Amino acid sequence: QVQLVESGGGLAQPGGSLRLSCAASGFPFSSYAMSWARQAPGKGLEWVAGIYSDGSDTYYADSVKGRFTNSRDNAKNTLDLQMNSLNPEDTALYYCAKDPGRVPLLGNRYEYDYWGQGTQVTVSS
Repeated sequence: QVQLVESGGGLAQPGGSLRLSCAASGFPFSSYAMSWARQAPGKGLEWVAGIYSDGSDTYYADSVKGRFTNSRDNAKNTLDLQMNSLNPEDTALYYCAKDPGRVPLLGNRYEYDYWGQGTQVTVSS
């Protein structure tokens, strides 16, 4: 069965960094794009980043471009999101999700096959 498990969330200071990880199992990981989405308190879902199935291309929301880096290790079935220069607006529950094809869905689509449980990121001084 498909399983996605996020980890690495926590409390960070403004300007600080966190690295989120997503461990995937139950499907041919290298054949599918993966994405990150988040939901801030009182807000709707926001697409954050995506990555092509083989990791050759990455995609980012304007709000995180230049600060976040999406990567994957297909040998380990893991997805990572390095988050730098964090600000309070980044506070949210972060989810990793499996895209239905090799190219990630861009923007606020959320037509994913599977979602992880989410990991909480809080940015506060």
